Amino acid sequence: MTNRIYPVLFVFSFFYLFFSSLGFAQQVSVDSIPEWKIDYGSRGFEIKSSDRRYLLQIQGRVQFRFATPDDQDPVTFDDYNSQNNGQFEVNRARLKVGGNVYEPWLKYYWEYELQRSNLLDFRVMVEKWEWLKLKVGQWKVEYSRERRISSGEQGLMDRSIINRPFTVDRQQGIELYGRLKNNGILDFSYWAGMFTGTGRGTDSNDDKHLMYFGRLQWNFLGEDIGFKSTDFEFHSRPAAIIALAGVTNRSPYTRFSQSGGGFLNGFEDGVAGQYRVNQYNLETALVYNGFSWQSEWHHKQVVDRLTETNATTRMEGFYVQGGYLANALIAWWPRPLEIAARYARFTPDTEIRGDFQEEATLGFNWFFKRHKNKLTVEVSHFDYEVGNNGIDDKFRFRVQWDISF
Repeated sequence: MTNRIYPVLFVFSFFYLFFSSLGFAQQVSVDSIPEWKIDYGSRGFEIKSSDRRYLLQIQGRVQFRFATPDDQDPVTFDDYNSQNNGQFEVNRARLKVGGNVYEPWLKYYWEYELQRSNLLDFRVMVEKWEWLKLKVGQWKVEYSRERRISSGEQGLMDRSIINRPFTVDRQQGIELYGRLKNNGILDFSYWAGMFTGTGRGTDSNDDKHLMYFGRLQWNFLGEDIGFKSTDFEFHSRPAAIIALAGVTNRSPYTRFSQSGGGFLNGFEDGVAGQYRVNQYNLETALVYNGFSWQSEWHHKQVVDRLTETNATTRMEGFYVQGGYLANALIAWWPRPLEIAARYARFTPDTEIRGDFQEEATLGFNWFFKRHKNKLTVEVSHFDYEVGNNGIDDKFRFRVQWDISF
């Protein structure tokens, strides 16, 4: 029996014990067949039973975008000298399906990217108790806030420049999570999972070493504000969190994205188990009276195990971001208009302190129906510094209409 069998046995054992404790097996009589209702809600079209035990939600989302001189964040020197004249594109086209079956607490969700023909998410969640929940399948690991927030619900058009080197992105695996409430300062949320560690679209590990992940979030003002970026509720009292997350993994990859496993600049295509990656993230977030704040500070260590000295590269990055529905303070400011700004900095090798990239972005969101229908305009400035030699700065302008239906 190989080591790969043990996680499978753990999953089945946990399911057996979990459902046994819930008393999941029930007798259903013909007389108890519920009535059905078709409706439209915040998650699209709904088909649901009168007893709430069955729910099907179907939603589509499309992003239309114009960008000049190009759309992607610059990564290499050549990206700063691109001569593109602009582009119009359908940046994302998603189909989302979710709901619950048998019981309101047995939930499911999957998401498909039509533009690139990728199955992004597929997961089943057991959420009977707030303090203990279970999730299996493929999804965006809750390692970093800006990556976990949906691309359609960002405070700015896209994530910062540090998302590329530090995100864990989508993985397949199993996770326990929940919230431990104490109606006061002792209020915590937690996540703990193990995954194949080879990215989206893979169903096996490259070796016998899995990816392990943990996140502890302190809801020190008594509210878990979730993974969202705009204070539509205009909180009369501030709500804030501090979170610490960590990941360890051994695989052929040094980065992950929607496409799966990949490689950061300066690292060659890896072989099975070549790179040991250890990383952690310190995160904050706050909402109050139309103002929203979020920040992340990342540290990542990449060890090349094929070198005689186990060559190690350490990298750091951070961003700070704020958004404000200024009508809360300025009477003439349109209520649907949000102003948002972000500063981010990435150091690819901490041994070379003068080598870093910077991003500064200013944006405006006009919410027709919150994040379900919004228009975003933003301008970004990028800077790449190497030692004492500054690379030419780059400006980018983008407009996007994001609509869900």
